[in-house]
Amino acid sequence: MKTSEIRQKFLSFFESKGHQIVPSSSLVPGNDPTLLFTNAGMVQFKDVFTGKDTRSYRRATSSQRCVRAGGKHNDLENVGYTARHHTFFEMLGNFSFGDYFKREAIQYAWELLTTVYKLPAEKLWVTVYQEDDEAYDIWAREIGVPAERIIRIGDNKGARYASDNFWQMADTGPCGPCSEIFYDHGPEIWGGPPGSPDEDGDRYIEIWNLVFMQFERDAAGNMPQLPKPCVDTGMGLERIAAVLQHVHSNYEIDLFQALIQAAARETGATDLGDNSLKVIADHIRACSFLIVDGVIPSNEGRGYVLRRIVRRALRHGHKLGQSGTFFYRLVGDLVQQMGGAYPELAAQQSRVEQVLKQEEERFRETLEHGMKILDAALAGIAENGVLDGQTLFTLYDTYGFPVDLTADICRERNVQVDHEGFEVAMNRQRSQARAAGKFKAVEGLAYSGVDTRFEGYEHLQSQGKVTALYVDGTSVESLAAGQQAIVVLDATPFYAESGGQVGDTGLLLGKGLRFQVADTQKIQSGVFGHHGELLEGSLAVGDTVDAQVDAAQRARTVRNHSATHLLHKALRQVLGAHVQQRGSLVDADKTRFDFAHDAPVSAAQIAEVEQIVNAQVLDNHPTNAQVLPYDEAVQGGAMALFGEKYGDTVRVLDIGFSRELCGGTHVARTGDIGLFKIVSEGGVAAGVRRIEAITGDNALKWVQQTNDTLVRAAGLLKTQPAELVDRIALMQGQVKGLERELDQLQSKLAAAAGNDLAGKAVALAGESKLLLAGLSGVDPKALRGMVDQLKDKLKSAVVLLATVADGKISLVAGVTADLTGKVKAGDLVGLVAGQVGGKGGGRPDMAMGGGTDAAALDGAIAGADAWVRERLGAA
Repeated sequence: MKTSEIRQKFLSFFESKGHQIVPSSSLVPGNDPTLLFTNAGMVQFKDVFTGKDTRSYRRATSSQRCVRAGGKHNDLENVGYTARHHTFFEMLGNFSFGDYFKREAIQYAWELLTTVYKLPAEKLWVTVYQEDDEAYDIWAREIGVPAERIIRIGDNKGARYASDNFWQMADTGPCGPCSEIFYDHGPEIWGGPPGSPDEDGDRYIEIWNLVFMQFERDAAGNMPQLPKPCVDTGMGLERIAAVLQHVHSNYEIDLFQALIQAAARETGATDLGDNSLKVIADHIRACSFLIVDGVIPSNEGRGYVLRRIVRRALRHGHKLGQSGTFFYRLVGDLVQQMGGAYPELAAQQSRVEQVLKQEEERFRETLEHGMKILDAALAGIAENGVLDGQTLFTLYDTYGFPVDLTADICRERNVQVDHEGFEVAMNRQRSQARAAGKFKAVEGLAYSGVDTRFEGYEHLQSQGKVTALYVDGTSVESLAAGQQAIVVLDATPFYAESGGQVGDTGLLLGKGLRFQVADTQKIQSGVFGHHGELLEGSLAVGDTVDAQVDAAQRARTVRNHSATHLLHKALRQVLGAHVQQRGSLVDADKTRFDFAHDAPVSAAQIAEVEQIVNAQVLDNHPTNAQVLPYDEAVQGGAMALFGEKYGDTVRVLDIGFSRELCGGTHVARTGDIGLFKIVSEGGVAAGVRRIEAITGDNALKWVQQTNDTLVRAAGLLKTQPAELVDRIALMQGQVKGLERELDQLQSKLAAAAGNDLAGKAVALAGESKLLLAGLSGVDPKALRGMVDQLKDKLKSAVVLLATVADGKISLVAGVTADLTGKVKAGDLVGLVAGQVGGKGGGRPDMAMGGGTDAAALDGAIAGADAWVRERLGAA
């Protein structure tokens, strides 16, 4: 039974039992930003289980794409070296949302395995949670599984319910016992049944887990019964396929064998059992489906995991002797195997190939250099030795060789990696970079006072007490007029630069004092430093000042910041969910937004993004901010930027249709943005695009200036602005017509000039003739045609024509075929060009050149006359 048939039989079976077939959700969880990737079939139904969402059906079944290659569930190191570890796998599942419970779940599982898949009943073992008598009785009395093949699994982690057979979604929330089904491969395979000392062997393999969500755990540890218990099951497609195809390793099933053969074809490998082929076959699935779901290679978050998987595959290809690009060519083979079940893969085949090919080409040189250095370093290390941290850091920092890839290679060669030494080297570099950076004084400030209380969300003016003063990085007690310094207050309305938003400017005022704030920066995470100059008076620690933010500057900045949130959301709608922020700079003039995307944004797409954002502006939605626990915030749909660090509590900002975690300052309503206009778009790095946009009065000025330019241009062309494009197109057509007429006239003039020049040719020996001439008022582009005409007219000749235009000399030489054995056009033009400060060359019968010394041209032509005569034997 082929893997595709096994998948379809599973879905069809549960459909016949009243289940809704639900398509696989994305590998990027849409309802759980706390997860890096979808790692189980129940992820897309999580909100249904917790009661936050409802569906039109109460029974569902799916074949869910899953990835476990980062975070808590990370199987990457084992992939290719064990029988059942994968980065990507498919989880078959059936789900009940308050409908059926244990009895039906167990009956369905047994019927599918023994009747549909026709597995021998005597080969199946089951486990139940030690306190779950209900499940035990169903297996024993209703299904008829012998007692010796039903194993109770108790608490083995030091607390009640801390068992492999007790499942929970989190520390609180839905939870319950589970029942696992195992397949016995037979006594010829080492291993014992679950719960025995030898359970880690390969004889008894878990194929299905039935989870019974029965309780609701609260913060106090109480476990009341759920009013509507649910069922969540998961069976790995690759595992059940191995069982049904009578092979022991997942890599021996039909799907993997096809991909392994494709990998061998592209790498030239002949041993189909080579672990490197298994790695490549596994990784092409994970990489392709991640790209389909919008992830692109990068240096952070999901993109980094994808890059890591791609590069691990490439390294194994290199290990097999393939130094060129090969990985992307496996996408077509994957489409043949899985495109029927996942049409989105087939639809995006070309894009997936393009992304993988770009990543291969980018990494190929790095791999070559890195492997040479690593091989040399490992050659001097004995087995079970240690690769030092400095070498690890050099490979990473100088040659771009990922640390995890180095560790992977070392593991294969039984060499340990000095991760602590690597961190020492990395921290040393960070310290050096900070020391050389723009804010060296800020980084070095020693401050032990109270944190700054930020009051700038509600107010642009407030009072604050001076808690510290710094001049040139040194703490001082007071300032005099004219000194530049950093002032720390216990409370301030000034926003300190963070999250891409620049710091506020303004004034600190007191009796007889005025301090101009040019920038606001954090000197510690909760301490704001006001950078500027004391213009008047004196200022001392302990003084109270009135802090006044530049209101106009802040207003322009917040308009741009709020527009950035709307822009991010609109880009995801127009370009796809793969769009992720890669950096931003928001100031009073603009918003500069960098984002993950692997192609230029078209003019039509830019127009659509602008329309979406301005529609949100016109709707004048109120802005709402609230502080929530991090988990609650992301579960509520707030976008968290992977790679950013967040505390236990976060500020959730709702602006129109956007919800993000953000600590910045914003408009009160989207209508305050006024007008949004994108002014530029371009690439800044591989897979990263940049958009710059303006808002409010800046956008109005841009529109006015653009309109003024349009009106003036229309006036010059004596038309209306609305008709300007048509008038320009008409003029372009007229210009092209005139250019054609000019070319024709120049050709006629050149022909006429050629006829005149032919009469000036000097006869040499026999029928041969020589014509060397400098011309004035002749288009350099016409010289070649003139030389061709003269050769035709003179029959046997050596011709050299020269003209000077804008201080530059153009030379063309031609020699008829009967004379090229004695005089070559390339030599002739090279001789003359060399004497006028230039160079030239070409074929024996036609050559071109140039120079810059017009005063030397007549002498050069005279010298060429003698040179030609000598070679032709003419006096």
